[in-house]
Amino acid sequence: QVRVVESGGGSVQAGGSRTLSCVASGSFLRIGDMGWYRQVAGQERELVASISRDFVVTIADSVKGRFSISRNNAKTTVDLRMIDLKADDTGVYYCYADPPGRLRSWGQGTQVTVSS
Repeated sequence: QVRVVESGGGSVQAGGSRTLSCVASGSFLRIGDMGWYRQVAGQERELVASISRDFVVTIADSVKGRFSISRNNAKTTVDLRMIDLKADDTGVYYCYADPPGRLRSWGQGTQVTVSS
């Protein structure tokens, strides 16, 4: 079983910055892709950023230039650094981790609220 836990959500003023952190723990030898999705009420969950074990990064066009993602393979952690936040970035951010050969594991989500 893989447990994924996010932290770092909260309220921030527009133009501000925030870093979300996530750690995967449990019984696995290694973790493959890790990343972040976000969901706004009434809308589908959308990919924000992902990073492979080999550090290949994918960033959504809507946050490109403002968000960055990094990971630590030894600690099985992934961080999402967000700057110049906008009201449209408000939502619940979910971290995921892909243990090879097993189903994707999701965190419980962390709320980010950007006020203008």
